[in-house]
Amino acid sequence: MTDESTRLTLSAGLASVAVATVLVGLKLWALAATGALSIAASLTDSALDLMMSLGATAALIYAARPADDDHAFGHSSAEDLAALAQAVFILVSALVIGWSASGRLLGEAPPQLADEGLGMAVMSVSILLTLGLLWWQGRVARVTGSRVIAADRLHYLGDLLPGLGAIVALWASSRWGLAQVDSVVALAAAGVMVFGAVHIGKGAWDALMDRRADPEVIAGIAAIAAGWPGVHGFHDLKTRTAGRRIFVHLHIELDGDQPLREAHAVGASLRRAILAAYPQADVIIHKDVAATGR
Repeated sequence: MTDESTRLTLSAGLASVAVATVLVGLKLWALAATGALSIAASLTDSALDLMMSLGATAALIYAARPADDDHAFGHSSAEDLAALAQAVFILVSALVIGWSASGRLLGEAPPQLADEGLGMAVMSVSILLTLGLLWWQGRVARVTGSRVIAADRLHYLGDLLPGLGAIVALWASSRWGLAQVDSVVALAAAGVMVFGAVHIGKGAWDALMDRRADPEVIAGIAAIAAGWPGVHGFHDLKTRTAGRRIFVHLHIELDGDQPLREAHAVGASLRRAILAAYPQADVIIHKDVAATGR
């Protein structure tokens, strides 16, 4: 794990905490002014997002700690634990949102809202802030592969549709006296959140169970080893993932008659090549004597 990767993930975590704090303050103000249930639901989402973002940032800080005597392979599994917890939380939140939206659609008409213009303005600012955060989190998640950032991003992505629904509901209330429009949007948002939570949760669970790296990564490492000068063959290429890291164990077959210094140079140069292609990797290379006649 590079210092740049750690810096990016921590910046995304701190950005999510800052944005969530601002959103909670704005939505509290809007709720007091309008009394809109849709804003109350969005406020609840933001408050929960703030708590989850704080937990995710703490996990990222812990995961960034270097290896020590008790954790020889580092602390990056903390990211997978945090991502799994976030996935469960997102799934439960999606079910609650879906249940509440269904209840609103089937229930009696909600009370009339007030000061819809202020509410729409606040929700618009909230959406713009959320879009900026989503852009940064998406960039960081693509560069680092952090499941924690991807899970945290899903929280805020799930907030966009309810936020838009709140604006539509406020507008419909001010124009036609309708206040249940956001329920349909909330149901759609719940569906998106369920899909994303299952995807992220599966990835975190696989990492905690030492699942192998992506097949494309394994194929890429194999291709580098197969074509490396001085390597007559390789075997027992094994990988596992933990957080953003990929642990690689590889046996290479070398000329048994060459000096130890040259054999070491072949292995060291191959390791540098793999790290250049996959900076998030932790590579251990074992050197074996190639079979005679090769």
